[in-house]
Amino acid sequence: MAENKTQATGASVEAFLAGVEHPVRRGDGHRLVQLMSAITDQPAEMWGPSIVGFGRYHYKYATGREGDAPAVGFSPRKSSLSLYGLTYGLTDAPETAEVLGRLGKHKLGAGCLYVNKLADIDEAALTELIRRGYRHATTALHHG
Repeated sequence: MAENKTQATGASVEAFLAGVEHPVRRGDGHRLVQLMSAITDQPAEMWGPSIVGFGRYHYKYATGREGDAPAVGFSPRKSSLSLYGLTYGLTDAPETAEVLGRLGKHKLGAGCLYVNKLADIDEAALTELIRRGYRHATTALHHG
């Protein structure tokens, strides 16, 4: 079975963020490190070449594929900030829809929440999504 591409690398989060070209994305990355570290009580760590993750959970699929993934995280991509783990398994919950309604300008993707910049969204709503996503990943999704 192929090895998972997204693994903790031990690379420097600070060095990665320092290399983000877009100044707003770089600043938002630093703010997300502060926010996610405070909410999860976990240090930031690099997963693969471009995801900053906090905490981890173990998954195992019916196919037998299993591995570890960050409980929550983000990547400052060129087109937007990709936020991971904030809605996975929670999008159908009525309370999640309510929080997303307060969040502000965003898009939902497969397991991702995309925002252009943190200035476009409500930080209190984002904090709530991070807290819920982290709790879900470390309790409901924990299989290992």
